Amino acid sequence: MAAASAAAPAKAMPNAQKVYEVSRADLPLSCPMPDMLLWCSHPKVYLPIEATGKAKCPYCGADYVLVD
Repeated sequence: MAAASAAAPAKAMPNAQKVYEVSRADLPLSCPMPDMLLWCSHPKVYLPIEATGKAKCPYCGADYVLVD
């Protein structure tokens, strides 16, 4: 069996973490976020995080916390 080749640059994968910290620069917030791989993900959904500082994705259950 061949050994794995050198790893490609890491991108955030949806569902890889339970909690994601985001900043105001990431707004408007969507899940999956732009730097996440989309091929294994769910449809893009925008999450309202501004009012409470927290949001939960209804598709994958990922929690987002606004940090500033």
